[in-house]
Amino acid sequence: MEYRAKILAFAGSTRAGSFNKKLVLIAASGAREMEASVTYIDLREFSMPLYDADMEIAAGLPENAQKLKDLIISHQGLMISAPEYNSSISGVLKNTIDWVSRPLPGQSSVSCFEGKTAVLMSASPGALGGLRGLVHVRAILGNMGVLVLPQQVAVPAAHEAFNEQGGLKVAEKQRSVEKLGADLAQMLIKLHREVIPS
Repeated sequence: MEYRAKILAFAGSTRAGSFNKKLVLIAASGAREMEASVTYIDLREFSMPLYDADMEIAAGLPENAQKLKDLIISHQGLMISAPEYNSSISGVLKNTIDWVSRPLPGQSSVSCFEGKTAVLMSASPGALGGLRGLVHVRAILGNMGVLVLPQQVAVPAAHEAFNEQGGLKVAEKQRSVEKLGADLAQMLIKLHREVIPS
């Protein structure tokens, strides 16, 4: 049976017109060109309360945290477009990671992230395109056992960067984001196809 990469794609933003939602969809198209199966989700549909250990003890994981945890477990790759908030990770993305990383009985800590492979990108109205926030996202995921690919793309002046169709106006930048998706798919093939029985 031929291996087909399974990738979960999302942005660390809930805003309807999020630049990062547009960006991750471009990367997803690049992964699909490599015949990867890409599941795109909107974190707005997985709303969760702020992480509270007392709440977790009393009631366990919120329903949406469990749903998202199950989705992460069922995919080998993660494609994340991470907005920069005050030079760091967005609150919604950090809260999402905090909830879904909580172990269930019989699981090791952060077990749903261990062994995953990820690619990161960002878009920001600022001059650096969100690069400072990506440093923190990379560190968090790496500490949880995620292999984060070194290649990344940051899109500055994001409020001027996209066309009406959701693509990037600069063709070279569009290709570089598509290549991120393709690179993730290719890495997953290298890592996983050998374990698929012939």
